[in-house]
Amino acid sequence: MAESEERAEAGGPPIGKEGAGNGDARRKLPRKATPAYLERAALFYLDRYATSADNLRRVLRRKVARSARVHGSDPAEGEEAVEALIERFLGAGLLDDARYAEGRARRLARRGQPLQVIRLQLLQKGVGEDEIAAALAGLGAEAGDPELAAALAYARRRRLGPFRAGAQRAAQRERDLAALARRGFAPDLALKVIDAESPEALEAEAAAPDMDS
Repeated sequence: MAESEERAEAGGPPIGKEGAGNGDARRKLPRKATPAYLERAALFYLDRYATSADNLRRVLRRKVARSARVHGSDPAEGEEAVEALIERFLGAGLLDDARYAEGRARRLARRGQPLQVIRLQLLQKGVGEDEIAAALAGLGAEAGDPELAAALAYARRRRLGPFRAGAQRAAQRERDLAALARRGFAPDLALKVIDAESPEALEAEAAAPDMDS
């Protein structure tokens, strides 16, 4: 979780808003996790971050646990309040795992993440297998070869292979192959991208929808 997200979860001020030298001693104690506070915290979080139902549940459960340690509040009551809130948000459409998975998968693919990495990241956020499968299928509907499209996106961002200046390509070939491998792309796909004469043909192949699907 990003540092700004952690601070938002904790209810602390944004980075840069605290006075210099405040230190740990002046940090506010966590608030008591009443149902009203949990709802405000959940809405605050949703206003800033796209999230799955299970991930929001984890965020709120951590607040309940901190409240129990500091204020002696009943963790069982807090858990019930969290579950009631999640169910209400799901019913109201404020939480939608299918929509979240689709959007996050698309963003990760544009950043050059392999499909398997996208799948694992969605699992870590508590998204179900059905929603993940639908999100990955959506990537396939948008591109003929979403894995190739992601590899090209990463190569473009890092200026690898055909995106390098011609004089540098041969000298950097092994390093570029290793960069794609570390990212999680298969060796044959890495070779295809790095050894391409130019990116245009691969970009056309990656973008072409699969007419058989």
